[in-house]
Amino acid sequence: MKLFSCPACKSVVYFDNSQCTRCGRGLAYVAELATMTAVEPIDRVAGLFVALAPEAKGGRFRLCGNQVDHAACNWAVAESDDHRFCRSCRLNEMIPNLSDSTAKDQWLKLERNKRRLIYSLLALGLPVEPRSEQPRGVAFSFKQDLPGTEKVLIGHDRGLITINIAEADSPFREKTRVELGESYRTLLGHFRHEIGHYYWDRLVRDSPALEAFRRLFGDERASYDDAVAVHYREGAPTDWRTRFVSSYASMHPWEDWAESWAHYLHMVDTLDTARSFGLAVRSTVTSGSGASKAEVVTRRLDFDDFDDLGRAWTPLTIALNCLNQSMGLADLYPFVLPEPALRKIRFVHDLIESCASSTGAPP
Repeated sequence: MKLFSCPACKSVVYFDNSQCTRCGRGLAYVAELATMTAVEPIDRVAGLFVALAPEAKGGRFRLCGNQVDHAACNWAVAESDDHRFCRSCRLNEMIPNLSDSTAKDQWLKLERNKRRLIYSLLALGLPVEPRSEQPRGVAFSFKQDLPGTEKVLIGHDRGLITINIAEADSPFREKTRVELGESYRTLLGHFRHEIGHYYWDRLVRDSPALEAFRRLFGDERASYDDAVAVHYREGAPTDWRTRFVSSYASMHPWEDWAESWAHYLHMVDTLDTARSFGLAVRSTVTSGSGASKAEVVTRRLDFDDFDDLGRAWTPLTIALNCLNQSMGLADLYPFVLPEPALRKIRFVHDLIESCASSTGAPP
């Protein structure tokens, strides 16, 4: 996630901001331009404003309908766009009852994390289309557990991603994490994992990449239901740490793929943020001739080069984990990536790069 600046006063602003804290100007994110802009209202009845960011070239926009109705979104919609909602919000197929204040608060947290996901997908040049308009598109259903109904399970089914809004409640999520023996469980992690299942359908299934996928991840035609039963009855293989990014990834090739996809998005977004801040990480490398110091300057990262990402990722996560420990917190990134897991993440990287190249989208 890159840093932005307010076009009106040049102060630093952040992805979730809807107002500049220095000059007070309203802000909106323009997904098509990947930029944050200050806004100049020109028609308050129609809700139109001029975007002041140089990239917008005086373009006219309006705020997303979810911002107008619920103060829930800081993305913009072009005047010429017939949609009332922004590119992130128009992917929603179901949202909870917003007259319930608790449900609304949980939904706002979900939307904030979904926008970050969509930002990354667009930046990577991946197809992001609503299922309501494109048969192969994606949709989100945010549901809550209600008395007399089946428990809402997180999952993906033919382009529809369902998230239980209770996951936005930190005590609930932590309790579930402990019960399942997980080292990491976040809202953004859920989004990244489930969208991985969606892109397996879009980019791997029935594609030339399928055989290469099977050689690396295994044969996905193996019974998923049987794999789930074995996993929760017997647990992960004792050697899973030498082959997989997480114990959950060991359950079935589909889950191995989704976990690898999620970790690739973890890497790209975190390294992009580090690059925006100009971080440099110094680490000691031991070779046959003794120890030497190496510096990784994230602002020089080449995101097209997976080796470059890998070299930066390990020292950065070690530093972040140590910073968390200094504050008495758990490791920010509680994973160690064995070589087989890195090969799978590289496969994800190569496939995304291929997709971006074929569509002419920016990497």
